[in-house]
Order: sequence, then C-alpha cells, then structure tokens
Amino acid sequence: MPSTAARPAPSASEVTTGLALMFLSVMVSPLIDIFAKLAVVTVPSAEITAARFAVQALCMLPIVIWRRCFIDFSWRQNLFHAIRGAIITVSMVSFVTTLKYMAVADAIAIFFVEPIMLTILGGIFLKETIGWRRYTACGVGFFGAMLIIQPSFQEVGYVALLPVVSALCIAIFVLMTRVLSHREDPWSMQFQMGIWGLVFCTILLLVGEGSGSDIFDPVMPEGSAWFYLAGVGATAATAGILGVYAYRAAPASTLAPLQYFEIVSATIFAWLVFGDFPDAIKWLGIMIIMASGFYILWRERRFASKPVSDTSEVTLAP
Repeated sequence: MPSTAARPAPSASEVTTGLALMFLSVMVSPLIDIFAKLAVVTVPSAEITAARFAVQALCMLPIVIWRRCFIDFSWRQNLFHAIRGAIITVSMVSFVTTLKYMAVADAIAIFFVEPIMLTILGGIFLKETIGWRRYTACGVGFFGAMLIIQPSFQEVGYVALLPVVSALCIAIFVLMTRVLSHREDPWSMQFQMGIWGLVFCTILLLVGEGSGSDIFDPVMPEGSAWFYLAGVGATAATAGILGVYAYRAAPASTLAPLQYFEIVSATIFAWLVFGDFPDAIKWLGIMIIMASGFYILWRERRFASKPVSDTSEVTLAP
C-alpha cells in the first residue's frame, strides 16, 4: 500500500528548471521515433527496442561507475526497476510497431492521450491537486494535436489502439519515475531501466526467433540500419535523463501539458526527413499547442511561490 512522506513545495527556481528540462526533453524525444521509423522497415520492433535499451545502458554505465551509484542498488530498487523496464518495453514495442503502418506525427497525435492520463493518475496516486486551469490546458493541447493530425480509427484499424496502449504504459512509467526520482540518482535510474528493458526484449526475441513475426523475429541489421539503431538509443538516453531531472524538480501534473510541445518537434522532423509538410489546419494546431504550453510556463513562473499542486513524495511498497 502506498504511504506518503512530507516534502517541501518546490521553489520558483526549481519549478522553472523542471519546466525548462521537460521542454528540452520533449523537443528531443521525436528523434527516437524518426530513427525507429527508418529502422522498422528492415528490423523488427522488439529488436529496435532492445537496441535502444542496450545503447542507453552503455551510455549510462561509465557515469554510473564514476558516480559509484551501483553501491546503492538493492533488491527493493531492482524490483521497482524491473517493473519500469517491463512497462517501458511494452510501450516501446507497441509504438514502434505502430510506426511501421502510420506516419510519425499521426502516431504521436493518438499517443497524446498520455498527458491527460498522467494528469488524472497524478491526482489519484500522487495526491496532486489538479486545478481547472491545468485541466483546461491539457484539453486545449489535445484539441490542437487533433487539429494537426486528424486521426481516423476507421482508416488504420486496430493499429490505432497501439499508441493508446503505449500512452497508458508511459503514464504509469512516469508516475513511478516521479516516486523514485527523489530518492535515487537519475543516472542510475536510466541505467537500470536500460538493463531491465534489454532483459525483457531479449526474452521476447528468443521466444520469437524463427516465427517470421515482423515484431519479434530477430534479424541481422545491414548498412544504415546500424546507424538508425544507434540513433534510437542515443536520443532515448538524452531525452530520458532530461525527463528524470525535470520530474525531480517539479510535479508531474505541472509538467504534463508541456509534453504537447513534442508534436511540434515531431511535425518539424517528419517534414525534414519524410517530406510531410503540415497544411494550414495543422499549423493552426501547432499554434494552439504552443499557446497552451507557453501559458503553463507563464503561470508556473508567476505562481510558483504559491504552488497549485501538492508535491508530496509517495513511496510505493513493492
């Protein structure tokens, strides 16, 4: 059962730092999907996910050794990280599979039910008081995302449900990150997530070998596929560590609306790489999302000394 421990409300500078780090994280994050979409043409989804975790763990290993974070590892923490690893594996495999059949921006637009899920779950499990302004900001941002993409479930069929599965997993993952980030080193968290994610992906690939599945049957990458796989891992590591520090500085429900900025960078990168240029309606959606995000930035800078959410730390017993 969860138990709570009082934690001082974040200062104005802490909230501002958290918002800035989250903004950087969501601007980098779409590069993961760009590289994944390029790779999924010839490499199965689970193998791309495994490559992400392998590169991420390798990037974190020297820092973890230098900081001597491994001294604090415990079985209790390992169980938490194993759960996080399983959740992020399901999310990543689901989303990468989606990218094989849908445009990057389309998939991300459907995925953007996640900030709404996160805001609601944050209020339930982290006891964060969610005011009508942030609910409104989430709703406005979601409306803007729909204007950009205008997804149709009739056109893509059941594949459209995979980003929803991914979104729910990420919302749960973020809540767990929020819990752990106040008592554990962020570099260690990223390293352990990578190790456990790699373990689960390896199991999936061993089970799927020879099945002919374009999701679980492993292949030997060729040519540029190696570069794409490395790109997935490197950008995931960068976005992940920025996100951990962001959630360490500010409440999850405060940061949630800023995730809508990801659709802006996703649209830009998709246009540059795949030539998918937004029309007038999509540009309107981008402006709405940016306006929503900048409103949150302005409000939190102005009222950080009078926080609109409780930032009590929650310790979940495994």
